[in-house]
Amino acid sequence: MYRASPACHRLIGLTTGLAVGALGLCLLLASPVLANSRLKDIADFEGVRDNLLVGYGLVVGLNGTGDSLRNAAFTEESLKAMLERLGVSTRGLDLTTKNVAAVMVTATLPPFARQGSRVDVAVSTLGDAKSLRGGVLLVTPLYGADGEIYAVSQGPLTVSGFSAEGEAESVTQGVPTSARIAAGGIVEREVDFALDQLSSVRIALRNPDFTTARRVAQAINGHLSQPAARVTDPSTVAIEVPPSYRGQTAVLLTEIEQLTVQPDQRARVVIDERTGTIVIGKDVQISTVAVAHGNLTVRVTESAKVSQPLPFARGDTIVTPETQIEVDQKGANLAIVRGTNLQTLVAGLNRIGLKPPGIIAILQAIKSAGALQADLVVQ
Repeated sequence: MYRASPACHRLIGLTTGLAVGALGLCLLLASPVLANSRLKDIADFEGVRDNLLVGYGLVVGLNGTGDSLRNAAFTEESLKAMLERLGVSTRGLDLTTKNVAAVMVTATLPPFARQGSRVDVAVSTLGDAKSLRGGVLLVTPLYGADGEIYAVSQGPLTVSGFSAEGEAESVTQGVPTSARIAAGGIVEREVDFALDQLSSVRIALRNPDFTTARRVAQAINGHLSQPAARVTDPSTVAIEVPPSYRGQTAVLLTEIEQLTVQPDQRARVVIDERTGTIVIGKDVQISTVAVAHGNLTVRVTESAKVSQPLPFARGDTIVTPETQIEVDQKGANLAIVRGTNLQTLVAGLNRIGLKPPGIIAILQAIKSAGALQADLVVQ
């Protein structure tokens, strides 16, 4: 996005015949506008958060793809305990069904969820069950970190993957041992949090930074026309609720989350050696260095040579291996890299003609030499 200078506005006011030329000149005089982000996209408000829930349950109705009770003792014990609670005694009996699977049930309780509202749940096997397709989850309580029950889940499973096998071949697509139940959990307990009674609110930045935190505080103070926000650390901005917003904290947060600021960040280079991915931030700079990189390739080729006697002659056919080794050492290309900005750095590395593994090695070496003015993160 570009903002036209005042001179451009005067040029656009010329006659229609000069309008095209004026527009072209405006593009040349245009200056880039720095991207701003909404506060709700870069920070979280204190107390407005999700809560994780977990539970243990049983899935029934599987078509012979459940747990082997001999290999999953916890499934057998859970099945017997459930049947006893329903008035069926199975003590002393050997159960051999394969239509039951022990599962872990997880869910996320959204902020301010009320009793009776529904949440999605995820179901994953614990034992050696092959598939959950066609199964039904029995009533399973979901616990929070404090050990209290916050939701109860039950219902038929939706499995995206499948598995089929025969005597000579098997086919598996996706993960048939994981499933979901849309709106399968009912909230039974609410998390007490009186947002409108807060006299102060804290904002937590998702990417802690002193500069970003100060810009957030300035944006909030400018909107409220009073020094209500202050920076307490690189990730936290504390806001004293003004008297005009007492009892209306939700209204205050609604206005604040729409404010826009320009986030700042540290210069950083992120490298993933497993996939060869390299991400370089726009503020990365590099001191002037000379880079040379040579490639050594060793190729070993194995072939078999068959030696056999002539027709009607005595002798045996012998197979002898032949090994051919080729060594190719390409000359090192010496290049001067003056990385005053990201574009110059990328152009210098591309001029050497390297692939990602070579670029990764050079970046690590430049960092070791103290010429890379950025954080090097290797994943």
